[in-house]
Amino acid sequence: MDKHIEMSYCCFEAFKVLAKNYLNIDSHELFEKIESLLDEINMTPADVAENLMMKSDEEDVVETCLNSLIEALEELKKKTEEAINKATTKNQIQ
Repeated sequence: MDKHIEMSYCCFEAFKVLAKNYLNIDSHELFEKIESLLDEINMTPADVAENLMMKSDEEDVVETCLNSLIEALEELKKKTEEAINKATTKNQIQ
């Protein structure tokens, strides 16, 4: 038997848990921007976690990872807006 489990998108509270688990931080100056983007964009917790994983030997891993997440959210926002604009244009032509 298959069991389907519906997973929600990552909210800011879930992000804070992920940030604590992956980066060992409770707050950061970039949290406000991330909260704003997560309110606008749907991203899975797995995708958020992927951006929080330490991928480099840079001095400030926390800053690097949080900026990586912000870039990913902004790119997803851009793609979402482009898809909406394309669908709207297509509907106007018809």
